[in-house]
Amino acid sequence: MSLAGALWLAFSTSIFLAAASAAKWWTLSPGFTKIALTLALYSAGNLIMLRLIREFGMGISFSLSAVIQLIAVNLVAFVFFGERIDPWQAVGVAAAIVAVALISFGPYISAR
Repeated sequence: MSLAGALWLAFSTSIFLAAASAAKWWTLSPGFTKIALTLALYSAGNLIMLRLIREFGMGISFSLSAVIQLIAVNLVAFVFFGERIDPWQAVGVAAAIVAVALISFGPYISAR
């Protein structure tokens, strides 16, 4: 993964994280401005994903983005919104972390 690609991935993750937080904010207190912000952020994140798909391909781009978002959104949900998951869900999150490590570093490991 190139440095530029990693930066675009981090940028899209930040936008999707803001969108998820805005969605939670909307669920706590619905309003037109909040839902418009949520939709705008998700749209911006998806536009950035188009660039990532061009650079890395659809499978890798969406896999990395989904798992990184899974981790980031769970951290925000736990830390800022006080949400919890059960032990089986925790196992699923851990498996996803292993998956992103394999996707990211697999080509470097197998090349040796």
